[in-house]
Amino acid sequence: MNLSRVVLMVLAASLSWASVAEVSTSPEGARLYIVSPENGAVVESPLVVRFGLAGMGVAPAGVDKANTGHHHLLINKDELPEAGKPMGSDVKHFGGGQTETTIELPAGEHTLQLILGNHLHIPHDPVVVSEKIIITVK
Repeated sequence: MNLSRVVLMVLAASLSWASVAEVSTSPEGARLYIVSPENGAVVESPLVVRFGLAGMGVAPAGVDKANTGHHHLLINKDELPEAGKPMGSDVKHFGGGQTETTIELPAGEHTLQLILGNHLHIPHDPVVVSEKIIITVK
């Protein structure tokens, strides 16, 4: 295979990925929140985290439907995932459309925050993100 053919194949692959990596819009007033635990809670590990969403629906990863997304949980993160790019392995993905999870955390203070991703795990525009809560694991 000659070099120009390889270059064309790489270019075609990158262009097709660029067309796939699309940002979905979120409706005005969409709200994501953590139902439980509450901010400031003292909990034992493992703990159940319940997700809440208003103004949008939940759909599994891979399902491209307007005004839907699936949850991603940020644990002890200072910054949100990069806009316009799929979220990576440093966040917990709930691509099956789950609305709660059980997690284990070591003793101490931790932050939890939710962010909604579209069918490709890309944050919406505008981003749909919960307030960050602080919990203490005893």
